[in-house]
Amino acid sequence: MNSRLIYLDYAATTPLDPRVLEAMMPFLTGMSGNASSIHQVGRAALQALDDAREQVALVLGCQPKEIVFTGGGSESINLAIKGVAMALRAQGKTHLISSTIEHHAVLHALDYLVEYEGFTVTLLPVDRTGRVQPADLSTAIRPETALVSVMYANNETGVIQPITELAAICRERGVLFHTDAVQAPGQLPLDVHALGVDLLSLTAHKFYGPQGVGVLYLRRGTPLVPQINGGAQERRRRAGTENIAGIVGLAKALSIAESERTAHANRLRALSERLIDGVLTRIPQSWLNGDRQTRLPGIVNVGFACIETESLLLLLDQRGICASSGSACTSGSLEPSHVLLAMGLSPDEANGSIRFSLGRQTTDEQIDTLLDLLPDLVAQLRTLTPCA
Repeated sequence: MNSRLIYLDYAATTPLDPRVLEAMMPFLTGMSGNASSIHQVGRAALQALDDAREQVALVLGCQPKEIVFTGGGSESINLAIKGVAMALRAQGKTHLISSTIEHHAVLHALDYLVEYEGFTVTLLPVDRTGRVQPADLSTAIRPETALVSVMYANNETGVIQPITELAAICRERGVLFHTDAVQAPGQLPLDVHALGVDLLSLTAHKFYGPQGVGVLYLRRGTPLVPQINGGAQERRRRAGTENIAGIVGLAKALSIAESERTAHANRLRALSERLIDGVLTRIPQSWLNGDRQTRLPGIVNVGFACIETESLLLLLDQRGICASSGSACTSGSLEPSHVLLAMGLSPDEANGSIRFSLGRQTTDEQIDTLLDLLPDLVAQLRTLTPCA
């Protein structure tokens, strides 16, 4: 990465950790076998796969056989939601519950099940701070509810959801619970038994691992219909030759993220508080989106009256600062953030909001540079598009 570039979009993707690359190199430069082959090269690949599965299981506090390797977060999420829904449909379980602030991988998987498979969906609202209320979930569950899917922490605002409370409600009512935990590694605990979840989705590139590889935790005994058909890989839950180099990298990255979690989260929290205080004190008519306390330490979503985020992002980019307006998966959209609208912001407020996400290479000096530039850029834009 350019040393002069200030990268503040870690929630979109993170740079590959050199320690992770080192672990991957033997499988990228040498003979990487097919883990389904019975010869010695295949057995070496299988051993690497088994070792990686054990590493991931150790972090999640589960059994290795409960780990399913996938092609990324979106695939893990689709496998969880569609796989459980289709497995339980024969039992008359045709109702699904999620929230209005989910990533589009969740929302579009639900849309598919409604449009093509005849399911019904209830989307739980959030309050102004961006949190789902457990009482709303209790009310929404029906006898025919198959699955509830609520994200661990929001990718746009960083707001952390009451996952343990939500999962406990589902457990009491006999309903399976899935969480999209893509943003959590390195910042939040991941023990699946402490969380009480039945399914949990991750993707390596959010915690300094390679792109294109993910994980689904699937609690033993959870019914699932595979979404990719073919060979018997991943205990027949996800067909396709395993990406050994990517899986090895994912396991290494997740182990590092967990071992450094407390120190990393504390450092990010100090940096983000510095950024929030600086924005709110230096820029009039600015605000923080989402709860200030119950959020990921690495995500800061702030809004500015009387500006358009796209223009601000372009000005920042010209000065070597990378940020975003929200989810990287909707970066080309001109529509206001569905997350911010669900929290009660107006379209103008949502369109005036920007996400800064911090990471391992973020420094105090970079935050100070941003804070030195930002007030003038906002003021410049306000002269071009003054408030009505």
